[in-house]
Amino acid sequence: MKTIFVVDDSSTNLIQAERALEESYNVITLISAQKMFSLFGKIIPDLILMDIEMPEMDGFAALERLMENEITRGIPVIFLTASIDTESEVRGLDLGAVDFITKPFSPVILRSRVAHHLSINEIIKKRTERIVRLQTNIIFVLADMVENRDKITSGHVERTSIYIKTLIEAMRERGLYKEEIDHWNMDTMLLSARLHDIGKITISDLILNKPGKLSDDEFEVMKTHALEGERIIEQIIARTGSEMFLQHAKFFAGYHHENWDGTGYPYNLKGDAIPLQGRIMAVADVYDALVSERSYKNAFPHEKSVQIIMEDAGKKFDPNIAKVFFEVHEEFKLVKEADLPSEKWAIQSMF
Repeated sequence: MKTIFVVDDSSTNLIQAERALEESYNVITLISAQKMFSLFGKIIPDLILMDIEMPEMDGFAALERLMENEITRGIPVIFLTASIDTESEVRGLDLGAVDFITKPFSPVILRSRVAHHLSINEIIKKRTERIVRLQTNIIFVLADMVENRDKITSGHVERTSIYIKTLIEAMRERGLYKEEIDHWNMDTMLLSARLHDIGKITISDLILNKPGKLSDDEFEVMKTHALEGERIIEQIIARTGSEMFLQHAKFFAGYHHENWDGTGYPYNLKGDAIPLQGRIMAVADVYDALVSERSYKNAFPHEKSVQIIMEDAGKKFDPNIAKVFFEVHEEFKLVKEADLPSEKWAIQSMF
């Protein structure tokens, strides 16, 4: 059964809407927009009926906030209003409302409009799912192309995807960077994270797979993969549009080698100037490099790798994210010990 939120500061309107819709839908009535937002962590409705004129946060402000969040921007919103003028209607439609219903409303009209927009939204969802599957398959192919060229880092994309999931979930539980992370869709983040090394496509095989430590000049070439990764994704954005997962991918690719103290590359950014996606990936990427064998080094034990990361908290790594990593590092160990040779874990984590 579809779930509908009815948001109105009038108890009379809430009761009338519930009576009109309760036979066909799971109706949740809410006395304010703030009450609605407090519920999103527990339930996401299929449609929202919302009054425009409400105290503290009116319908327009609430709709703007809904559209800022990856999780809630796709929910169709129908405004309930006692009177509608052209200016308000244009503003609401520009913000993303799908319809207006004038109060007092007819139960028959209300049911008809709700059914109509739910039907349209279902068609949109199915089309979107097909597009997402296509995007997902393309991303997997691109990430595999990079990893197949880089013989040294087998399984790196799969493991870092799970590390990223572990870190973001732990940060969300602790309320760390809540204002930004609460707007993130986990599936989108994990898909984006797979492209963090896409810039390695531009690196010569002689450097990428050198059986030994890189020279200073070779390392300078290797460092360009962050800048090249950002450039590649910017080109995709310019051609296809600014999809949210591409914006996340750009930050993962371009900024995962920046250091908290400003000594990283390619931009020598410092502290909060480094996009949060880059700061999270930095921990996941370095941990995987430390516990993995390379042609120029043996794998470090998990405990030693954790120690190295914590010693660099506040230097290479965001100290707040490093603290969360320390609290969940045993989950990282389990992932590494599983020795992921395929896409199985990452796919299960994403979908």
